[in-house]
Amino acid sequence: MERRASPMPVLLYIAALMAASCCSSSEAAAPKSSFEDNFDIMWSEDHFTTSEDKQIWYLSLDKDTGCGFQTKQKYRFGWFSMKIKLVGGDSAGVVTAYYMCTENGAGPERDELDFEFLGNRSGQPYLIQTNVYKNGTGNREMRHQLWFDPTEEYHTYSILWNNHQIVFFVDKVPIRVFKNNGEANNFFPNEKPMYLFSSIWNADEWATRGGIEKTDWKKSPFVSSYKDFSVDACQWEDPFPACVSTTTKNWWDQYDAWHLSDAQKKDFAWIQRNMVIYDYCKDSERFPTLPVECPLSPWE
Repeated sequence: MERRASPMPVLLYIAALMAASCCSSSEAAAPKSSFEDNFDIMWSEDHFTTSEDKQIWYLSLDKDTGCGFQTKQKYRFGWFSMKIKLVGGDSAGVVTAYYMCTENGAGPERDELDFEFLGNRSGQPYLIQTNVYKNGTGNREMRHQLWFDPTEEYHTYSILWNNHQIVFFVDKVPIRVFKNNGEANNFFPNEKPMYLFSSIWNADEWATRGGIEKTDWKKSPFVSSYKDFSVDACQWEDPFPACVSTTTKNWWDQYDAWHLSDAQKKDFAWIQRNMVIYDYCKDSERFPTLPVECPLSPWE
């Protein structure tokens, strides 16, 4: 599918305003300056490097292995953000994942919030797949195109998570809104704290055109790069940290963060019209009876 080109002055203006005005909280966890302060390498430390000043981090994938990292701390609710530049050129079969999860591994009871960047042949657009898991059950995929080339510059990918909604942002523009219904349910992850992860790995059995396009290992190593990790969130402390109770002392747990603003709704409407490739809630062939969360309105 060809990428649709459309100017986005309104989106960029709103993103700039939000970046300038984003709130902070004295109770929320603040990021430290170095990679080592915030993260641990999960595997293949020899596939991880940093810039000389240690402010840019690189993960590489070759035919032998990929690489990944995770936060030292886990969190329940907040704002999580990272600037990422994706693998350039022919990246078919390569997945760069940026996600939150309750554990290191695909456990059967895990909660998870996913950004997955699906590589493609040179000249074809990247796709972003998002997914939400609760108690090990996902199958809530959405796929979007982007309105820019994510391999040329760093772009900001963020997650807002509170007890009312989960919002996936690209450059402060909301691309997906996943709402809670205010009741005990089996679809909205709000009980377990999560770590934040990123990794690069080979998924050519499914990632590009359903597995038709395979990874060209002659083009390896494939490298994704990261900088400016930011977290404004409730850092978990056993048995139960005070900041996750509904005190509304943190901006991400106040009324304005429970729903999209009017400006965000305009941006979100543009995304819905122009950038959505797949929405599981509209896949009646796959789900003859749509999942119970699908009727919840992202606009409220």
